[in-house]
Amino acid sequence: MEQLVTQERSTPFMQYQADSVRIGQQIIRLILTSPNPSMVLPRIGQLLAEVFQADACWLAVVNASDRQGRWASPNRESPPAVFWHTEDLPTGASEQQLLKYPIAQAILAEAEPLGINDTQGAEFQELFLPENLSVRSILGIAPKFQGQANGIIALGRQHPHDWSQLEKELLKEVSESVAVAMYQAQLQQQVRATTQYQTLLNQLTRAIHSALDLDRILQMVNSGTAEALQVDGGLLLLLKYTDLQFHSPSLKRLAKAKATVAYEWFNPLSTEYSGDAGNIASANSLPSLLNSSFWLSDCPLCQQALTTAPQPLAIGDRHKLSDTDFTANQSSPLSALPWTAILMIPLEHQGTVLGFLVLHQSQPRQWQPEELELMNWVSAQASSAIIQTQTLRQVQNLVEERTAQLQRSLEVQAKLYATTRQQIDQLRQLNQIKDEFLNAMSHELRTPLTKMNLAIRMLKQMELPEEKRKSYLNILDQQCTQEINLINDLLALQQLETKKLPFQSQKIDLKQLIADLGQVFRQQWADKGLNLEVNLPPQPLWLASDYESLNRILLELLTNAGKYSHAQTVVTVQTTCDANQVAIAISNWGFGISPDDQVHIFEKFWRGKEATGQVLPGTGLGLALVKSLVQHLNGAIAVSSHPVENSQSYKTCFTLSLPQFKE
Repeated sequence: MEQLVTQERSTPFMQYQADSVRIGQQIIRLILTSPNPSMVLPRIGQLLAEVFQADACWLAVVNASDRQGRWASPNRESPPAVFWHTEDLPTGASEQQLLKYPIAQAILAEAEPLGINDTQGAEFQELFLPENLSVRSILGIAPKFQGQANGIIALGRQHPHDWSQLEKELLKEVSESVAVAMYQAQLQQQVRATTQYQTLLNQLTRAIHSALDLDRILQMVNSGTAEALQVDGGLLLLLKYTDLQFHSPSLKRLAKAKATVAYEWFNPLSTEYSGDAGNIASANSLPSLLNSSFWLSDCPLCQQALTTAPQPLAIGDRHKLSDTDFTANQSSPLSALPWTAILMIPLEHQGTVLGFLVLHQSQPRQWQPEELELMNWVSAQASSAIIQTQTLRQVQNLVEERTAQLQRSLEVQAKLYATTRQQIDQLRQLNQIKDEFLNAMSHELRTPLTKMNLAIRMLKQMELPEEKRKSYLNILDQQCTQEINLINDLLALQQLETKKLPFQSQKIDLKQLIADLGQVFRQQWADKGLNLEVNLPPQPLWLASDYESLNRILLELLTNAGKYSHAQTVVTVQTTCDANQVAIAISNWGFGISPDDQVHIFEKFWRGKEATGQVLPGTGLGLALVKSLVQHLNGAIAVSSHPVENSQSYKTCFTLSLPQFKE
């Protein structure tokens, strides 16, 4: 019995040892085999939460400045942090930022794991826990690498929980492996910072060597350095002196100069943390200082920076300064910035301060030597760019007048060239129209003549049967008629264009005219399976117009509709009228007219892509004649062509508008 009790007591300890070894091996395996180093900490956080049956897990890497009592600004890369939680845990912004609160310092201060069974206990109120924190119990520890705490592990549960000693011991053992992962994250951060610094230097070097405009260079200096150093914001001040510059350090404060905020940058992800009130406020609510100006004498901070030039003015924590002159004068725009740490780098050339690059931070910060070295190099490059631009500007002023003269001369030449080019294009277009005309006429004239010639040759045969003779006579008659119609079309177009065709107005019964044409086309379309549907209003329709011209228009439009309709479809004629005009819409379903072709469809000899693609006969004169006849009748014509839903056909509609007859 005693042996059995001893075995039961040793079982949790043996399980703890097995879990410690297993979890440590899994963490090391994640570190060694993960293809994406940035995913190591999130995976470790999920693993720890599953092992300890926690609802949330926070992992954060800390550095030396973090261990001294204040967290770095949250928009900085340091410390890298991850937050993992189960799907049923309500989350909020403040919960993900748990490690910004003093509880993080409490975990760092403890050498052993810190277990909080219920966060709502009175003894934990001084930790400034978030009001909407969704966890009730927390187990935390500061992993150590080479004897120094380099991070924080915090596990949370939704309900109060009494953390056992074995859980604390297991977390302590596991934290050694997590410390290795956090050290790896620190190295990655250092590599990223070094790469970012080098990228900024390369960009500035290329920009200056490429002679980019000063505005882009200074904008790059301002935003690039602020992003590289991961501060809350950056300003670039340019100075304009109203008297001689003073080179003596003791007299620099007396220099009369006006400072202007030429460039401004705020980190959109930046937030400010106030340790006194426990509030979090967005830095985006800060007022814009862009283009604001102030006298240097009204800004003690600028006067101090002017005195220390060419060395930068670096303040890590304004609350530790005994001198309060920096906040005494409220007329300076810099007083509106809620800075705690600030770095002012002078832009200097041969003893003259041209301006300042100002980087500000809402939290205390120790400016590192490598950061100051980077900023000194950047300021030297920016100063050289300013002087170089000023020199180039003077040179440019000398050549602007001659450049303007040359530009005016080039403009005159450009206009002459454009006119010549336009004339050449017009000639080329005329040549193309001429070629198309000759090709169309050659084909349309030769084809009937060829058939007529063949029919005549066959008719000359003496022993030709009577049926064959009648057939060839019909061919001869048809082709002769086609030839005459083509010539008549050309003559009619010529008369219409020269306005020599007389307008013979008469009273026309439109309904009777459409009915007569409908009877003719129904017979012609019977073989193709086309049907003609006519929709006319009940009242009589009378027009005062030229009968021959109107009849030819409707004849051409109906012929065109039948030619381009699909078999077994319907051609519709819809007539509407009002007090002033009559509208006749002729629609068919078949080959469509592309938008590009619709622009040219009424031009002479123009044939659309569908007509040429389907090898349909035609001269390209019909619609051109229709357009001219419509204008002859003081009317208007429009075309539309749209695809039919769930079909490969298009609905094409020609709408003819004519003035109505008034008695």
